[in-house]
Amino acid sequence: MRQRVRWWSAGAGVAIVLAGLAVRSATDDGPPSTAAGASAPPSMSASVSSSPPSPPAVPACAGAVGRLSLGERAGQLLMVGTPVDRPRGLRAAVRRHHLGGVFLAGRSKRPAAALRADIAALQGDAAMPLLVALDQEGGSVQTLKGPDFPLIPSARRLGAGPKAVLRDTVRDNAGRLARVGVSVNLAPVADTVPAGLGEGNPPIGAFHREYGSDPGGVAEDVRTVVPASQGAGVLTILKHFPGLGRVRANTDTSTRAVDRTATVGDAYLEPFVAGIDAGSAGVMISSASYPRLDPEAIAAFSRPIVTGLLRDRFGYTGLIMSDDLGAAQAARAVPVGQRAVRFVRAGGDLVLTIRPQDAGPMTAALIAQARANPAFAARVDDAALHVLEAKQRAGLIRC
Repeated sequence: MRQRVRWWSAGAGVAIVLAGLAVRSATDDGPPSTAAGASAPPSMSASVSSSPPSPPAVPACAGAVGRLSLGERAGQLLMVGTPVDRPRGLRAAVRRHHLGGVFLAGRSKRPAAALRADIAALQGDAAMPLLVALDQEGGSVQTLKGPDFPLIPSARRLGAGPKAVLRDTVRDNAGRLARVGVSVNLAPVADTVPAGLGEGNPPIGAFHREYGSDPGGVAEDVRTVVPASQGAGVLTILKHFPGLGRVRANTDTSTRAVDRTATVGDAYLEPFVAGIDAGSAGVMISSASYPRLDPEAIAAFSRPIVTGLLRDRFGYTGLIMSDDLGAAQAARAVPVGQRAVRFVRAGGDLVLTIRPQDAGPMTAALIAQARANPAFAARVDDAALHVLEAKQRAGLIRC
């Protein structure tokens, strides 16, 4: 029987032992910013030596993955939503499905102390510390408000102002989140909305979520946001790769979100490259369609986009998570469990669903596919490794 010792927290520290694994622990808008220039995607290079090749480095958390059961590994690949005003309702699912993370959904003006207590209760039910995430972008998309969480200007407004204001705003917000136990902010938005489209872009422009209409300017803002947030203790997730700024439908409410312009050399990819270069812990994959990148599947289910473009072409080695695959209309044609399987098979690591009832079908489908297919089982192990590495980077575990 696997030994499991409960982990505990004191202040900002967290400790756990798992089978010998040591763990520690507004919206006024100005004109969009403009900057010139677009950098090319980073290139991969290889060195040649006459000496025998050295053994490959073993990732720090690989041994930890090997000590998890298949069910535990599958559970680590899920981030499941729970109402921010009632997060303790997810406690049973955290225990039963070994969830990797929770997403605090909705809007709240609760005091920081109350939220901190609820997050601690969720963590107390987890054998492995949870990534705790929310949407705290600012403007219309701000989960936490009230006396302890001041209103944050929209990205469009911040992008039009001084970089120092952007940096200080993000840093202050991240510090407030870290103090209540939030370890991941699903931000920044790295999508560029063309000036001629603006609010005609339902998911981003309509809510002023973009930093600007020029990819070079957006890239500079993303370069500012990533270290400001992560330096204050909250991991960033670049979204929504490979870009939602040109679509004319919202993937949450429609199956017709299509970007027919995006290619592997698209200038609108520059902000994502900038965020990767800045060290963002994660990238979120959109659920829109990109026919010139993959005519067969939405981005979340596309191996050419997730693995071919993001992993191979851009050399990204961090955490890849999905946009919501629970309630979103863009994925409705696929059975719930298979949504998780298809995302992981495409190269994704962490499946986001805002519906708690999806945890069971998704974990069951991942386990069944891993048992039936050795290649998929290896993919599950690789995805779990990326999740654990993100937890280590958040200070939740030490491998």
